[in-house]
Amino acid sequence: MAALLNPTSRRLATAACRRISTPSAAAPLVSRRISYERYSSSLVDVSGGFSEMLDATQRYYVLGGKGGVGKISMAASLAVKFTSHGERTLIVSTDTTRSLGASFEQDWDMRDGKVVRVNGFDSLFATEINHVKIVSESFINSLLGKMGLANANSVAMSKLIETFNRAPPGVEDVYALSELINSIELQETDKFRRIVLDAPSTGHTLKLLSANDWIEKLLFLAIKGVNAASSNPAFKLSPEKAQVISSEFEELRQKIARVRELLFDPRATEFIIVTIPTMMAVGESSRFHSSLNKDGVHTRRLVVNQVQPPSASDCRFCAAKRREQARAFSAIREDSELGGLKLVQAPLLDVEVKGVPALRFLSDSVWK
Repeated sequence: MAALLNPTSRRLATAACRRISTPSAAAPLVSRRISYERYSSSLVDVSGGFSEMLDATQRYYVLGGKGGVGKISMAASLAVKFTSHGERTLIVSTDTTRSLGASFEQDWDMRDGKVVRVNGFDSLFATEINHVKIVSESFINSLLGKMGLANANSVAMSKLIETFNRAPPGVEDVYALSELINSIELQETDKFRRIVLDAPSTGHTLKLLSANDWIEKLLFLAIKGVNAASSNPAFKLSPEKAQVISSEFEELRQKIARVRELLFDPRATEFIIVTIPTMMAVGESSRFHSSLNKDGVHTRRLVVNQVQPPSASDCRFCAAKRREQARAFSAIREDSELGGLKLVQAPLLDVEVKGVPALRFLSDSVWK
């Protein structure tokens, strides 16, 4: 890279790099706490304070936004904050990369939706939605079993899987989310006071929760798949079997309707948008909030992550980033969608936020 720069550009790049301190990989987190303190003094807007969240009747907190803005860290820090106030809390992730365990630096076995306790906390628990696919063997076997065709499922299953693969994006998220929330509401009513949900597929999920026609589409696909397998005489689609399929999907419709009612109830659920201070991210967050409003979703707060702290001495790069950040905050204040939201600012830290000590610090820095 240096060979590609002319002498003047090389001198500027070298000078800029000298002004950017790079943390030592071997330095423990606690030794850097002093450098963190300057981040948390004036960054958090009190209007988005945590005390009203603690007193609120809401039980579910859904954090959504574009990819790469730090939703999992913000969700984890909020869950840590609740549990530090004695609130028995469950944090849920729908991220297939298993980033929740990486965020806490803990190795969990969460197969089949298992709930585990987070080490270092008495009242913080975690689970990951394993994307219970609606085209999975369990779902299709259940459907075939209720039709009395459990022994003729080799051809039928392949046909059903083939047709279900045409389902709209996000169906798996909605199905898994409905399974989880119905389990919490029906079986563990008093177990958790707060449930914090990191939802990377919030857009698809909300669209499907707010629409009713996709279940009819799935029903159509199911019947089409069964008809495609009807060359097997044992699998002939009779009116009785068609009614079984319709009943199965009606049960799914009612289950998702209960989840929709819960998530769209401002007394029970609050959606929190997470973004970063760039013009592109702010524009996308504005469109996301507009979509939430149209769907009737209750949104009160906007978390702006990776906010650079003030500094007496600046390199050119840092100064340019702060100018971009200032434009982004100005756009938020003037935006018709975002301007009315309560603003919570989260600092840009000089180390990766991983592990319990880091999440405790982030929790105290952001949620005040």
